[in-house]
Amino acid sequence: MTSISATENGVTDDVLVVGLSCDSAKKLRIHSGSIKLDEKELISALTDLGATGSYDEVVKIPGTSTKLLVFTGLGAPLQDGSFSHERLRRAAGAAARQLFGHTSATFALTHRDDAGFAAVAEGALLGSYEFIEFKGASAVKDHKPPLKKIAIHSTITRATRAKALVSRAEVISRYTALVRDLINTPPSHLTPDSFSQRFKKLAASSKASIEILNDAQLKKFGYGGTIAVGQGSASKPRLVHISYSPKKAKARLAFVGKGITFDTGGLALKPAQGMEAMKSDMSGAAAVCAAALAIAEMGLEIAVDAWAPLAENMVSDTATRPSDIITIYGGKTVEVLNPDAEGRLILADALVRAAEFGKKAGGLDLIVDVATLTGAQSVALGTRTSAVMTNNQSWSDRFLEISESTGELFWPMPLPEELRPSLDSPVADIANIGDRMGGMLVAGLFLKEFVSDDLPWLHLDIAGPAFNTGKPHGYTPVGGTGVALRTLVALAEQSAGK
Repeated sequence: MTSISATENGVTDDVLVVGLSCDSAKKLRIHSGSIKLDEKELISALTDLGATGSYDEVVKIPGTSTKLLVFTGLGAPLQDGSFSHERLRRAAGAAARQLFGHTSATFALTHRDDAGFAAVAEGALLGSYEFIEFKGASAVKDHKPPLKKIAIHSTITRATRAKALVSRAEVISRYTALVRDLINTPPSHLTPDSFSQRFKKLAASSKASIEILNDAQLKKFGYGGTIAVGQGSASKPRLVHISYSPKKAKARLAFVGKGITFDTGGLALKPAQGMEAMKSDMSGAAAVCAAALAIAEMGLEIAVDAWAPLAENMVSDTATRPSDIITIYGGKTVEVLNPDAEGRLILADALVRAAEFGKKAGGLDLIVDVATLTGAQSVALGTRTSAVMTNNQSWSDRFLEISESTGELFWPMPLPEELRPSLDSPVADIANIGDRMGGMLVAGLFLKEFVSDDLPWLHLDIAGPAFNTGKPHGYTPVGGTGVALRTLVALAEQSAGK
């Protein structure tokens, strides 16, 4: 794991990372904080190299006081000459991705406040991620590892504050790496049970507690959605509940995450092309469980319960059939018209249980579900922006403001009443699919049926951003991204008064 520290002193590492921007007049400018460089000579060299200072561009040249000088693109500055915190985060991440094989580096990107310092620290750590668990011995021997040590240079942030900020960045990056690892793990090695056991080990050394329900218990207690989705697989379903309840908790939040460890589509079999990415269909479950452990490690005065219904949606003679009727936890019946609309079935179980548990625990302030739920999400918003749907506008506004600060892109989407009748079933309380047009919104309306109107609820559809099948960018690698974790933690921090 990469270590990180703050420094106000001169550069002692072999690599120095600084920012490079380009204004509307195509004029390059170096941004190195308080570290003085021969800007005129360097700009001339960078111009000869064809540098543009654009986002995601990284240019390396030999240094004078350091062995290597790295310029990472910041794009065009804002009107006041500064850069958004997310732009700093991405620039630091892009540089870190290009420094695999080097041991240590000092990042000196111009920032104006503590949040900017934190963004650089987060980006550098998030960009230093790799997943080589299944590489052979020869491949591991020859590969170039990420930076082992990172120093963030600043004369803006006080030393004590800087220490706390890099400590937080380390926690955030470590749990983001956990989410990414789980997403990248193939379904041959990640099943509902192995997912559960991994978090059981992690919770054992945490301030949080964990409860795991097996398939027999799920049947006994009536978790019909989770059982129905998982009954076609030899890997039986589970329900993970991670709870963190400090004595002076200022509020209680519930996080519910979709945990389909692999999704074939069941008897509504998906096309073979692209099915390999369905190992990422448990991204929501990984995000909420890791967020709960991160919140516990940070010792926030906020109670958090993470719920992860886990199942493998497989094809077999025991798989749920189109037209089967199942009973969700709490008693509502669902006609399963499409077995590939399975995520909403396991989420319905967990949403009802989370609300029930929260009420018995003294009341629930907010419930958030996180899911790679619909292909329609990617059609509507692309692969970098997630959707937010809600029954409480003030909480949605609050969440969107927080997500802007974390750099995770979310966009509000409606829950149109006119689409709700399309979910009506002549033989059950509700069908699991409705109108094809507006499919993301219909899925949200289905989940809304399992949340009481007086309980604030946010539904996050992260289908596109959860798994990057394109090129790496900024601090985002290929494969699992870990999206939603940072905003969930920040939401808990704000709710705890941090």
